Amino acid sequence: MEKDNGFNRSITSIMTVHDVADYLRLSEATIYQMARTGRIPVLHMGRIWRFKKENIDDWLDKSAESAKNS
Repeated sequence: MEKDNGFNRSITSIMTVHDVADYLRLSEATIYQMARTGRIPVLHMGRIWRFKKENIDDWLDKSAESAKNS
């Protein structure tokens, strides 16, 4: 059995704009716009934008809570 060093898990937790758009069922243009305006958590690596799935899930939970409390 292969030892789990967390490396594969961390790779799959990093998402591209395309991945996030598929995950949230939104267009890539919408994800770019949301990231540019700070409405969704994003990691900047030079000109490359990546998203941590954990951060997206937390953001979704917080968004749902604030919508529920409105």
